[in-house]
Order: sequence, then structure tokens, then C-alpha cells
Amino acid sequence: MELRQLNYVIQIALEKNFSRAAEKLHIAQPSLSQQLSKLEQEIGVLLFRRTTNSVDLTQAGQVFVDKAQAILDAVEQLKQEMDDMAQMRRGRLVVGTLPITGSHILPFVLPVFGAQYPQIEVVLVEDTTAKLEQLTASGGTDLSLLSLPLIDSSLSWEPFMEEEICLAVPPSHPLTLREGPIEIHELQDEPFIGLKRGQGFRQITVDLCEQAGFSPQIVFESSNIETIQSLVAGGMGIAFVPQMLTRAKGADFTPIYLPLNPRPTRTLVIASRKGRYLSKAADAFIRTLNKTISNFR
Repeated sequence: MELRQLNYVIQIALEKNFSRAAEKLHIAQPSLSQQLSKLEQEIGVLLFRRTTNSVDLTQAGQVFVDKAQAILDAVEQLKQEMDDMAQMRRGRLVVGTLPITGSHILPFVLPVFGAQYPQIEVVLVEDTTAKLEQLTASGGTDLSLLSLPLIDSSLSWEPFMEEEICLAVPPSHPLTLREGPIEIHELQDEPFIGLKRGQGFRQITVDLCEQAGFSPQIVFESSNIETIQSLVAGGMGIAFVPQMLTRAKGADFTPIYLPLNPRPTRTLVIASRKGRYLSKAADAFIRTLNKTISNFR
């Protein structure tokens, strides 16, 4: 049994598809299938149930994945500790980020970190909240920039920023004539434009509406907050928008932003797996992030 075979099994379990797993592993699919069959013959149990439409873990497979992940984590943490003993003369840090959050925060953080630690290679992984939680819990990222609430209980986190959430409406919307904040319960008959499922801010939108006593009528979905704001500006509906992502007044397809009552916020956090060794590079990145954010608040 080889370490690479452990990684193969974990990737297949994560993707639930041999083709996608092979692509992520940068090997040919026949080679991946051959390695899995060789491993199953060696240990004497089937790790996956293969059908035409799905690849699912057997009971033995789930036990194998859990143990394999622990082994690979231990190996990776040993490597990191040895790198740290070399006093950060080299290193690699994998940072997960939500696309809309990373695009507004990391351009400030990465140049500062790169100037202070030029020997550390930073690899960015952009994905949905759900996928990033899974990757962080499995060791696919060292750290991830996410927003609360987190679903996976195996993750630990620390906040680095809290920002207000505002309401975006079309320029011709009657609410633009109102004075003062908008009560969220007043929006129950409005068409909403929201992020697709799996995005953390989608859940924030749903939660805010449900706390006000209704479920939002989501008439359009997008994976891009910029598209959502353009649709709002075009009169297709309304949307909740994090303050950092609001467009400058006068920009093309700009909605009108209104304050809400009560004033909702979202908390941005940096998450890692509980009990996982944080390398000096990871610790330095967290310090740089917190210092940089505090400077432009």
C-alpha cells in the first residue's frame, strides 16, 4: 500500500466520479481504475460500489477513507513541521476563498504577504462555500476565507471582518423614495435575485428573510454577485448585497443601495481543520490578513 493510493481513494470518494478524480489527480482514468483494483485486491475488500451512474463508498471504504485521511494529514503536518524548522526558507500555502470575497480582500493581502515572505508559494483555490468547507476539512486547503455560519463541525475558525449587508433595488423602485431604513418583513412580496445554492451568502439571504417571517421568492439565480447587481439595476428584482461589493455611484448598471432594519451583518472568518497543525506560513498569513484588514477598515 502506497501513500499515492490513499490519495487516489480519497479523491474518488470526494468526486464520486472516476473521470473527475483522474483529472484532479492529473493521471489517466484507466491508470486510476487499475491502481484502485490493485489496492482492493491487496487488502481483500471492495472500497466502492460501482454502477453506471454512481460511485459510492462501501462501509469498508468509508473506514479506509477516514484512516487514509488521518495518515495523509500526519504526513503533511510532518512535512510542514520540518519546513518550519528550516525557518521558512521555502514553503507552500494553499488558501481557499470564495470568489466574491477573495476578489475584494486578497488584492490587499497577497502583495503584503509576498513582500514579507517571498519564499512562500501561495496557491489559491476558489470555490463555493460547501466545497471549500469540504476541502478544508479534508486537508485540501490549509486555510479558507469563509463567512458564517459554517456547517462542518470539524472546522475551527476565527473572525477577521464584519460588514453590513444592504438592500439593492432598481433605480425606479418605490422604496428609493422612502426615508430611513427598510424593514425586512416589507420585502415578502418582492422578487429576489440570489446566488446559487452552495454559496454562503445565498443562505444568509434565506436566513434573513425567514427571521423576518417569510421565504424569499427567488426568481433568478447566478453564481456571480456582479451579475446579480446588474439584474437588479435592470429591474428584474431586488437582492441583499455585502457592503464591500456595492458598486460606486455612477457605474454602469448600478442599483440603488438602501439600509435595512435591523441592520444585518455578515462575519468573515478564516477557517482550518480542528487539531490540524498550522504551519508558520499559515500563521504568518493570518497575521498579515488581520493587520492588512485593520488598516483599511
